[in-house]
Amino acid sequence: MAQNPLLLSIDQGTTSSRAIVFETNGHPVFTAQQEFSQIYPRSGWVEHDPEEIWSTTLSVCRKAIAWSQHESRAIAALGITNQRETTVLWDRQTGKPVYNAIVWQDRRTADFCDELKQAGKEPLVQSSTGLLLDPYFSGTKIRWILEHVDGVRELADQGRLAFGTTDSFLIWRLTGGKTHATDATNASRTMLFDIHRQCWAPELLNLLQIPASLLPEVKDSAADYGMTSTGVTGISIPIAGVAGDQQAATIGQACFKPGMIKSTYGTGCFAVLNTGDTAVTSHHKLLTTIAYRVDGNTCYALEGSIFVAGAAVQWLRDGIGVIESAKETEALAAGLEDNRGVYLVPAFTGLGAPHWDPHARGAVFGLTRDSGAAELARATLESVAYQTWDLMQAMAADGIGIESLRVDGGMVTNNWLLQFLSDVIAVPVERPMVIETTALGVAYLAGLQQGLFKSLDDIAGHWQREKLFEPTMNAERRQGLLADWNRSVACVRGR
Repeated sequence: MAQNPLLLSIDQGTTSSRAIVFETNGHPVFTAQQEFSQIYPRSGWVEHDPEEIWSTTLSVCRKAIAWSQHESRAIAALGITNQRETTVLWDRQTGKPVYNAIVWQDRRTADFCDELKQAGKEPLVQSSTGLLLDPYFSGTKIRWILEHVDGVRELADQGRLAFGTTDSFLIWRLTGGKTHATDATNASRTMLFDIHRQCWAPELLNLLQIPASLLPEVKDSAADYGMTSTGVTGISIPIAGVAGDQQAATIGQACFKPGMIKSTYGTGCFAVLNTGDTAVTSHHKLLTTIAYRVDGNTCYALEGSIFVAGAAVQWLRDGIGVIESAKETEALAAGLEDNRGVYLVPAFTGLGAPHWDPHARGAVFGLTRDSGAAELARATLESVAYQTWDLMQAMAADGIGIESLRVDGGMVTNNWLLQFLSDVIAVPVERPMVIETTALGVAYLAGLQQGLFKSLDDIAGHWQREKLFEPTMNAERRQGLLADWNRSVACVRGR
């Protein structure tokens, strides 16, 4: 009897490229992962080498394909999910990038964004894109490359230049240059896409002096993106699902009904709330974005973006050598009765929602001579919960009540963190059976496009909860912790 077909997901993240093979029931059966370099040319600048992104992605893909062949099991479709706002420009003739990828965390265009704000341009940006004027998004990164890299503006004027978020670059390479496309979720993060009209916004292209010839075709999240080239992957696989990482996690968490919310804890933290067919405008600095587009129907969401979550743990390990592995943080934090007054505000690349302060920088408060690894580890984990509380407060101010929070990402294996998170936000936290929901989401999209799933409801039937965390902290203690957190944030913002 033939075995069920497999779905291959490429999860191209901020610190590593992964390939995960899923069965159609959502069960992961193979994973390959490869880290790549983080490049910091100046303070606040973050880059990746696109060729290293490509080589690591191709390497893990080939390992997944080799495994499936060894098991004599067919891969029915490929899905791609990716770090979103990260910007790559390449020459259509040579296929070579003209500059390093400028990463979503990069803040080099902060002054230019300030100039545009002062010129009164933010309402134009927000009304079309649902986004705020911030260096986080792709638009000003594209302009920076056009303005600052020799010869690039000329290539653009000749129509030779292509822009893409990481998914577009990978699709181009995987199809041997046959497909230059992205999906609606990634397009919605560029600060160039009109989420209401579902097209590139000419007025924003004019504002940033970006030629339309650079831009990819925008498709549904479940769509035909071409076939992988046999010369690249060894076999031809349909690329059938594409979504930015946070939107993919929303799908993997089966948040298909308005009011459902998930939060992903990876390099950053991103809470996405389904608002259905209504693009809700936040009055408290949350982003209006596209959750997914399927069969031409757009589902919208409100998003709160936190730039540093797991990246702070990575800093403890690689930056200052306080820990040897991320797993140590759970025992270190749990070994203390309280935080001993130590707070970390991880504003290493500015603050995201709801502050949107690109000039803020990280700081540790409350250190004493007795402070050590345990205090720093606990403060780092606590900062993730406090930043989530900031997002929940913004949603509450927009009139949205949260009944429960579905969580995923690498950090959610930490039971101490999830219990503290539930205590701080005073809402039950649900961890699913499969925490690789980002990769799972695009596997589902690819399967939907290929007819392996009947509908989104069919996909939702596969979601299962592994563990529930419920709040136990009393209100007085919660309020005390949050008051100290607010004071710490005010300090890094210079207020």
